[in-house]
Amino acid sequence: MEEIAYPIQGACQCGAVTYELLSAPKLVAACHCTECQKLSTSAFSITAMVDASDVRFSGEMKDWSRPADSGNTSAAKFCPSCGNRLYHYNPQEPNKLKLKPSTLSDTRIIKPTVHIWVSEKQDWFDIPQGVKTCEKGFES
Repeated sequence: MEEIAYPIQGACQCGAVTYELLSAPKLVAACHCTECQKLSTSAFSITAMVDASDVRFSGEMKDWSRPADSGNTSAAKFCPSCGNRLYHYNPQEPNKLKLKPSTLSDTRIIKPTVHIWVSEKQDWFDIPQGVKTCEKGFES
């Protein structure tokens, strides 16, 4: 496989919000919590952990948030036109973004290295052998 060249372009479904990912994510996670199942309308949601300084966004985004099980706030930015979420973040840590990498033009980086909240995983989905798992969120 050829090496991935950065920056990688990304956009919401309608193209009103665009962005550039300037460097590789720190990690890519598959989250199996029931909230991510609702978000993705699938068995899990994919998240690429990146520094805010490694992404340049263009276009208007709206905010949405909910309380997380950890006691933190799970906030998201989304396109007000098509509703596509671009990233999630904890307002207490605005420099760390949880990018939704399916919005990238080159999706080869989407290979989860950890599966989290496997305690809420759909029974029919089998996690590949050798991939790190966490019963709940990221555990130290």
